[in-house]
Amino acid sequence: MSVEQMAQDYAKAWSSGDPKAVAAFYRNDGGITINRGDPIEGPEALMGMISGFFAEFPGMNLKVEHLRVAGNHVMFGWLLEGTHAETGNEVSVPGWEEWDLDTDLKVKKSLGWYDADEYERQVREGV
Repeated sequence: MSVEQMAQDYAKAWSSGDPKAVAAFYRNDGGITINRGDPIEGPEALMGMISGFFAEFPGMNLKVEHLRVAGNHVMFGWLLEGTHAETGNEVSVPGWEEWDLDTDLKVKKSLGWYDADEYERQVREGV
């Protein structure tokens, strides 16, 4: 499998509503840090974070916007689109993840980024 195919499959997993499908892209000791927050590490913590996004955005769609590959380091640009469960507002927020991958294309470490202020504004007011 190529990194490009892995990224497409990762986006499909995020669009599936199945937390296990997303978590399967991470190593057992893998994790993510979002917007310089606390690291989310290990299967249990990842499942909690992923499930939280699915609860906020049932039926969410994650699209690959761009991809940059430098060996085992990847910049995965995405666009999250969906309807917020509580407010009913449409949200369309871009962001990216910087991945360090192992030889099996599993995420060892991810740094996730998005504009949190714009995200919150769209949750409150819509796109």
